Amino acid sequence: GVFKTMCDSILCFCVACGLTCFTCVTTNRLSCTGLTVCSSSSDSCFSIEVAGLITKGCKKRFLCLIPNSCCEGDLCNSAIPTGPSVVLLLVSSAIITLFL
Repeated sequence: GVFKTMCDSILCFCVACGLTCFTCVTTNRLSCTGLTVCSSSSDSCFSIEVAGLITKGCKKRFLCLIPNSCCEGDLCNSAIPTGPSVVLLLVSSAIITLFL
């Protein structure tokens, strides 16, 4: 999660703040700039688009029923999920090419 350093004169200490996700309900991808620090019960960020409506926020991983809708890591839901990553597609293509 995100760590914030809090300083008071001489004494400085670090506080763990939890996962940070983009949060919005919008039809414009560019306008989704809201941020939220998730509660301790949320362990993933989500991003879904249904009928042109984009929704992003925090969620418990086991509640992610739509494939590729959730991710782990701060601000990982900045883009709408589009399926497997490019790296995964390139690696699988290279392996298939080797065996053809």
